[in-house]
Order: sequence, then structure tokens, then C-alpha cells
Amino acid sequence: MTELDADDGRDFNGLDAHEAQEALAEELGATTDEQVPVSEDQDDDAEVVTTIEWTEEDTAEHCRMVEALLFAAAEPLDHRTIAARLPAGADIAGVIDGLTEEYSGRGVTLQKIDKKWRFVTASDVAHVLEIEKVAPRRLSRAALETLAIIAYHQPCTRADVEDVRGVQVAKGSLDQLLEIGWVKMRGKRKDVPGRPTLYGTTDDFLQHFALETVTDLPGLADLKAAGLLDARLPPGFGVPSPVDGDDVEDDEEADDGEFIQDFHDEEGGETADA
Repeated sequence: MTELDADDGRDFNGLDAHEAQEALAEELGATTDEQVPVSEDQDDDAEVVTTIEWTEEDTAEHCRMVEALLFAAAEPLDHRTIAARLPAGADIAGVIDGLTEEYSGRGVTLQKIDKKWRFVTASDVAHVLEIEKVAPRRLSRAALETLAIIAYHQPCTRADVEDVRGVQVAKGSLDQLLEIGWVKMRGKRKDVPGRPTLYGTTDDFLQHFALETVTDLPGLADLKAAGLLDARLPPGFGVPSPVDGDDVEDDEEADDGEFIQDFHDEEGGETADA
């Protein structure tokens, strides 16, 4: 047995066999700790220095293992979790680097998120996974009543709708009808102070309900036959016949024509006086 120098280790002179064995074990343990220091704060991504030399076949098998783990994982995996599934001493960092390079530019890429790894769809082909689905929207009772009143009384104002319903029209009901494109603004009512906005149905409304024109809306007899009206109606009850109103563009052109005509009259009067 080779004796240890005094500077390199403990002096075993004067110790019996049992004491010398215990001292040697302590000395070897202390030497191992000094040679391979371990820090509790060590980064999971830090490479672990190992003396194991893996063959190309071993490395390829490790890549297949990590690839399978990342594909099957429900959440990103860190180095420690991956290393627990692979043979001891496997080069996890090298395997991750190899997979990252291998999947670069493919439909699925290896992405690092907060020191964890996962496979994700490449951003430039993500659109092929999108599915457009038309979600049905249910109109509220107030919106349906408002739509029916506008359809039969158009062109009409908000005040007209409130007069028929007997309650104030919520702004959300009209906004919903305008958003889905069944109602649009159809000019201003000039014979009323404040020139309130007129509302009427659109071509989308006619297409949705398979109507050629608004005059094809069911009348009093049709509603009775469908059982939508009581057989005993109050005296004077009737269903109005809807008509198309003027569009906004027509009203604006009319306003411009009146302004131009008035302007020319004023200009002509000043010229005559001169």
C-alpha cells in the first residue's frame, strides 16, 4: 500500500486496522467532494461533466427517448425531469441541441420556455390548424320586437318603436341589429324637430328571411292563419304594410341640392341689387 504524504492526507501512523479503515474512508469521501463540487443553486440547464463516452448509437437512442418524452408530455419539461428518464450520465444538453437543430425549419419546432422545453407548431404554418365555425347568435326578446316593428313600420324612428312597444328602446337592441346587418340608418325625418334618425331593414334581412321585398312580409290574414294572432282582435287592429324608405345618400343629396339652390338664389339677388 502506498502511504499518503502528510500534506496530501491524514497520517495513519499509530492507528489499528479498524481505525485506519475508517480514517481512509473519511479521507476518500472528502477527496471526492473536493473534486466534484455540487451547488444547490446549480442551473438545471448546466451541462453535467461526465467521464462516460457514449457511442453514436447510444446518442441516437437518447435523442429518440427525449423526442418521445417531449411529444408525449402534457407540459414543458426541464433538464432534471428529462434526465430522470434517461440513462445516468446522458448528455441532455447535447441531445436538446441536436433536436433543436434537427427540427429547425420544420412544421414542428423545439421551443424553450422558462428553462423548459416543448414541441410547438411553427408560426408560419399555424394557420392550417385553424377552424372557422359560425356560432349562432340569439336575439333578445326586445331586439326581436324592435326588428319586427322596424320591418313593418319602416322607415321609422326610435320614438316610433317606443310608441308601438310602450317601453323605452334599449340602445343595445338597436346596436345588435345594426351589428348583424339587418337594420340600417335610412336618413333623417325632416318634419320633426331634431331631425331624428330613420331606421329600416337591409338586403341581408331580406336574404335571411327569404323575402324578395319588404312587401312580402306576412299580412294580417297570414298571421291569423299561422296562429300567431288571436282570433278575437280589438276593433281597429291592423298590420301595417311596410314600404321602402329613402336612403341616407338620397337625403344628403337633397340637402345639398337645397343648399346649392339657396346659395345661388342669394348670389343672384346680390348681383341684381348691385
